[in-house]
Amino acid sequence: MNLFEVYPLFDINPVKAKGSFLWDDKGQQYLDFYGGHAVISIGHNHPYYQAKLKDQLEKISFYSNSVQNDLQVELANKLGSLSGYEDYNLFLCNSGAEANENALKLASFHNGKKKVVYFSDSFHGRTSAAVAVTDNPKIVAPVNASDNFIKCDWNDVETLETIFKTDEISAVIVEGIQGVGGINLPDEHFIQSIRSLCDSNDAVMILDEVQSGYGRAGYFFAHQEFDVKPDLITTAKGMGNGFPIAGVLISPKFKASSGLLGTTFGGNHLACAAGIAVLDVIKNENLIENAEKIGAYIEDKIKKFKHIKSIRRRGLMMGIELDQPCAEVRSSLLKKHFVFTGNANDKNVLRILPALNITEKEADIFIAALEDILQNLN
Repeated sequence: MNLFEVYPLFDINPVKAKGSFLWDDKGQQYLDFYGGHAVISIGHNHPYYQAKLKDQLEKISFYSNSVQNDLQVELANKLGSLSGYEDYNLFLCNSGAEANENALKLASFHNGKKKVVYFSDSFHGRTSAAVAVTDNPKIVAPVNASDNFIKCDWNDVETLETIFKTDEISAVIVEGIQGVGGINLPDEHFIQSIRSLCDSNDAVMILDEVQSGYGRAGYFFAHQEFDVKPDLITTAKGMGNGFPIAGVLISPKFKASSGLLGTTFGGNHLACAAGIAVLDVIKNENLIENAEKIGAYIEDKIKKFKHIKSIRRRGLMMGIELDQPCAEVRSSLLKKHFVFTGNANDKNVLRILPALNITEKEADIFIAALEDILQNLN
């Protein structure tokens, strides 16, 4: 059997990782400044993380959600405390797409409505409703398409107000910061208006913090910059540092009932051990503060480099907009300097998503590499 070839692959086979570095099967070292789409939040193979998982493997790896699991309770308590959402409830699942599916479903159960507003350049996942609120027609199959999903331009409050006047809206789903779209930052007025319109129209505000959450943006969740409380918050990528785990933080106004939501693998013992380890490290090593510190350091060092038009950044979630497509720069960073970076739907944007415990010394490797490439770019 062959693999179903849906991914364009670099000719690199990583076999070892530590901190912010990877090594391939030929022994070549790479600096990881992308973290596998913002998944690696506390660095590869952090010793505390490894110990937690090894310890859990000695006890129990999995049982279903038909039994008690104290690790779920510990994870929920620590997540509530560190994020400031102690009064919310937590539903655990496996991926960002699954978290968004459950959030959209829960919103519709709550108010009995079915129309959902999403935004241009959004990405919320590849499953049924999640892909329907993703602004990429190429990945929306006919079975997913529906007039229940209404697109509005990013940061366009006037159009959003018109949509609410003409349709009965169940939910508005918005990213704390658009990642795949190109590190697009929301205006405060935009986020506050979503909250106000949802309040006035019995609609649910869903904040997708799958990529922008877990300390990456210099706050635990990116939306906390604007002092707004969504009804539902979805999280995944950095939550398990590579172990599949995701969740929905649920406002107290939603009432649980037996069978309302469900999952086979969500919140299993190993996943919770990974999630707890990540929260412990973020707290004990002050990684939210470090994300802002190192993010600002990188921005200050590169802001006057040739070919950079703008830098869109919160914490260690950074989009470097070039005056030309970034593909050549990204390729040169990887092949000449052995640095992993990312791209975006905006072809001119180089996406930077390193681990939250990156150091200035490691950042300097990227900075020097980028300067070299841009100085020699036509």
